[in-house]
Formats: sequence, structure tokens, C-alpha cells
Amino acid sequence: MTERKLSPRGGFDKAPRAEFDKALAEHDAAFGVRLGEEERARLGEYFELVSAWNKRLHLVAPCPPAEFAVRHVLESLLALPFVGRGAAVVDVGSGAGLPAVPCLVARADISAVLVESSRKKAVFLREALARVDRSESARVVAERFERLEPPAADCLTCRALERFTEVLPHLLAWASRIRTLLLFGGESLRERIQILGLAFEAVHVPESERRFLFVVKQARANYKLE
Repeated sequence: MTERKLSPRGGFDKAPRAEFDKALAEHDAAFGVRLGEEERARLGEYFELVSAWNKRLHLVAPCPPAEFAVRHVLESLLALPFVGRGAAVVDVGSGAGLPAVPCLVARADISAVLVESSRKKAVFLREALARVDRSESARVVAERFERLEPPAADCLTCRALERFTEVLPHLLAWASRIRTLLLFGGESLRERIQILGLAFEAVHVPESERRFLFVVKQARANYKLE
């Protein structure tokens, strides 16, 4: 990740955040979204928080600000066309808050439960929600999903669950009442979904070679899709 230099006043300089913001503005259209200044400002706050906590918690693999903007934030926003107006989302294995935090920033109408087994990362997630002013519309549960009663939700998102392909059958059983599953991954995840006999749509992630959003519909939604 780009080194962030301390200013004489003790804060960080704005070069990495400016690079992050520029990448959002230049690439958002390729991902089918238009981010306003307010949304980009909140995402900039989120980027700086991830940068500050990353060395301790290993939230994401180190990468330049522009790559974080495209590879992590904008990729997360690919889920939004499949999330209905006013939908409740459960994000499993939230980690750094991807895709949940960017989606909450871009769509103030949705609510979310972020499920993260690491208590230290759960502390980060609560701080991230506060930083982007989404604490009232989202909550964090520090537990493995298998130990929880599934929350009432219209959509499930999952982007970086440990041993994803191995755990997928258990996740599907746990989420059997959730209408739409939005799963990010590569060819190994596609193969696993096919083996399980699921009907799905694969949405290619722009500016990537082998990344996809797999949209699994388990039942007809009764809310309006955008």
C-alpha cells in the first residue's frame, strides 16, 4: 500500500486519499454507478480507516489506493442492482466491511447485519459504520454464522469467507429463507455452484480477468428491484 507520511501536525497527508478519490471518479461508470461528492467523501473516510487498521488486523492485502478503490470498493457496488429498494441485507464474513460498507454508503435506503467471527475485526466494523454515518441502519454480530439464527433478510452478500467453496453448502442451508444470494469469487466458486445444481447468473467484474459476482435467486422477491 502507498506509504502515508505524517504531516507536521501529526495527521496523514492527503495524497493517498486523493488518489483513491480520483480512481472512484474515473472508474465508477464502468461498474454501473455514479458516486456523488458526499458518497466519495464517506468512502474516503472508510479508505483511511482501513489503511490505519490494516497493519494490525490484515483486513485486506496491501495495495495502492487506486487499486483499493477499484478492486474492493467499486467491485462491492456491483451488488447494488440486485438489492431491492429498502432491502435488508446480511453480509457474512464481513472482514474489512466489503461489500457491505460501500453498499450502505451508496444506498442509504438499505439496512444490514454484518456477521464477522473475529471480535477484533468486529470492533473495526463498528468504527467503520460510525465513520460513514451508518450505525443506525446496520449492526455487527461478532460470531460465526453457523452459530446464529439467520436474521430476516432479503439478500445475503459474501465476498471473502474463509474456505468459501468448502463452506458454501453450509451457507446455503443456513440462508435457505433468503431470496437472493450475491457471492463474489472466481472459477472455483462457479464450479462449486454448478456442482450443487444452483441456478445462477454470473456477472463479470469490470477490469478483472476472472472475478465474478454470482447471483443466486432462491425465490421470487416481493420488493421492487432497481
